[in-house]
Formats: sequence, C-alpha cells, structure tokens
Amino acid sequence: MSYEFIELKVVDSIATLYLNRPDKRNAMSDEMRSEFIEALEAVTADKSIRALVLTGNGKGFCAGGDISGMERRMKAPAGEIAFNGWHRQQRVHHAVSLLHTMPKPTIAAVNGPASGLGADTALACDFIIASEGANFTWSYINRGIIPDGGGMYFLPRRVGLVKAKELIFSGRKVEIKEASEIGIVDRISTPELLVTDAQSWAKELSRGSPTALALGKTILNQTFETSAAQIFAQGSQAQGICYTSTEHRESVLAFLEKTASAKSK
Repeated sequence: MSYEFIELKVVDSIATLYLNRPDKRNAMSDEMRSEFIEALEAVTADKSIRALVLTGNGKGFCAGGDISGMERRMKAPAGEIAFNGWHRQQRVHHAVSLLHTMPKPTIAAVNGPASGLGADTALACDFIIASEGANFTWSYINRGIIPDGGGMYFLPRRVGLVKAKELIFSGRKVEIKEASEIGIVDRISTPELLVTDAQSWAKELSRGSPTALALGKTILNQTFETSAAQIFAQGSQAQGICYTSTEHRESVLAFLEKTASAKSK
C-alpha cells in the first residue's frame, strides 16, 4: 500500500508507521490524517500484524495540527466556521479512536518534539518510549483552544488530574527527564536505537494470544469509568470467548502433555 505523507512497514508481524512530513515536523494535515486513518484501519484488519509502533521521520514526532488548516479556518465565511470545525473534529476523533481501540498493542516511539495534537496522539497509544531529545507540549492554550486529540481524557490518566490541568493550562514544555518522572513516558532510548527498541518491546508485548490481548485491552481501556461489577461481567464474557480460542486450546493441551510426561518419569 502506497502513501505520500506516511510510511507503513511490516517486519516480523510488527507494523511500524512513520509520520512522513519531516520538513513540517510531521504536522498533521487533512491529507496526512486521511492516510493515517486508512493505515490504522489496515493494520487493525490485518490479523498477521500483532502490534503497532508509531514514530516520525526527521527531527520531530509531530508538531500538531498543520498551520495551513488554521489559515483556511480563519479565511472561511463566518457562517461555515462552526460546521467546518465540527467536521474536522470528527476526523480527528476517528483517528485517535482507531489508535486507542486498536485490538493489539500500540507503542509511540517519540523521536523528537510532540506538540499539541502530536502529544495527544502519542498518549492514545498503550505505551510511550521516547528519545533522549524528545519533549512534550500541550500548547493549545497558546492558540486560545483546548486539547482536541484526546489529551483531556488520556493525560489525567497518566499524570493525575492536577498535573494534567497544570500542563494544559500553562502550555509549557515538558522535557524528557520530567516526562519520565511524572509518567508521560514509560521508557527512554537513544535516538539511534529508539525504533529498534520500540519494535523489540512490541514483539515482547504481543507474544501472547491475540484473542486475549484484544479482549483484555478493550476491558482495561474502560476500567476507570466503569464499575467493578461491569468490569467483572465483561471479564466473564471475554473469558468465555478465550476458552473457545485456538490459542487457549493449544496451550492447555501442550501444558497437559508436558505434565503427563513429567509424571511418567
């Protein structure tokens, strides 16, 4: 599959998606977002792919929304601004939701600055590994707007409500040391090894049953806003599905065979 503004590579069942507008620090244009959505849908549907790594080409991870989109918004007739903005938000939220709900592990390999929508996009992944030169900025306040890429949902879950408010209200830059200390970043790597380390981690996280991973992730994503009773009920249903999976059957038969062999000695 060929794209202009992203690159998608699959090696050893691990997909690596590169945002590919390095001259714009990978700012997300409408065209890039359309390709991004198409690629995420393809990765989700491909059962041979077990995990996804998301990174950026060049010096930046993602500089946020593309400035040309802001210019078009300012020039639009007053009567069209609200609906145009609503339509854009639907696309933004669709892309973020695809990443967040993908039924396989996702890792953001943040290779440089992640600003605004770029920082939100990293948070939409299950895990974040970042280069020593990376930093994060929820800079929406500097443009008189609020985080619209999921940051108001994801950031409090990583750093707590008060710290999330401080970062969003100030729009200040978070360097890599602080990002690691407060829980934005899970691991730190060197610029040279970042993607390789992310891919190795993706392999480690995706070795288990795809069925169990998908169902477990779906339930875990809801755990903070769902009651214990509801989580238990969903877990019971998911476990019933796991009991019927090929992976469960094969692993149990192998375990029983190993146990029987050990007893016969």
